[in-house]
Amino acid sequence: MPEVIFPGPDGRLEGRYQPPKVKNAPIALILHPHPQHGGTMNNKVVYHLFHAFARRGFAVLRFNFRGVGRSQGEFDNGIGELSDAASALDWLQTYNADAPSCWVAGFSFGAWIGMQLLMRRPEIQGFISVSPPASMYDFNFLAPCPSSGILIQGTADEVVPQESTAKLAEKLQAQKGITVNYTTIPGASHFYENHMEQLIGSVDGYLDQRLKA
Repeated sequence: MPEVIFPGPDGRLEGRYQPPKVKNAPIALILHPHPQHGGTMNNKVVYHLFHAFARRGFAVLRFNFRGVGRSQGEFDNGIGELSDAASALDWLQTYNADAPSCWVAGFSFGAWIGMQLLMRRPEIQGFISVSPPASMYDFNFLAPCPSSGILIQGTADEVVPQESTAKLAEKLQAQKGITVNYTTIPGASHFYENHMEQLIGSVDGYLDQRLKA
């Protein structure tokens, strides 16, 4: 799993990259939680999302947003971080120009950024949003949501009320032409302590279902 440094809009960005096992493999970008609340690319949820795609032969990139770890720049309230994510996807596509499909996965703040990236990059065909902060940020830009995906939420989330994510899921599920799954992890907190196995089980099950189809 090589460490990589690639250019971002506000300086270099630090990442970890898993090359594909075969040519013309699909690609996936993984986005971490809030930089000002300890979020990094080494977050446990992010780490497990990364490896869920890697196990299936994807070319996968996770990286630190600006101002985190060795990534240059300063926190920019989501605007700059969205630009960082776009640059990371550009880099991933440069090395995997013939990828047949593209996915984005994010946790908490990273889920919000990922859903915005989804709206701007039509090549993204699938998404995984873990604990999207629907009570903190406006998700009305998903009008309509262009790709199918899954929202996953812990029922004991102390940061994002389950009701807010359920409401977001209901809104997205009403849109035609896509399928948005909504899965809850009973008893799981925002960071899925003691529930990581159940979380990744849901991710694995969804990915296997989509990739088989």
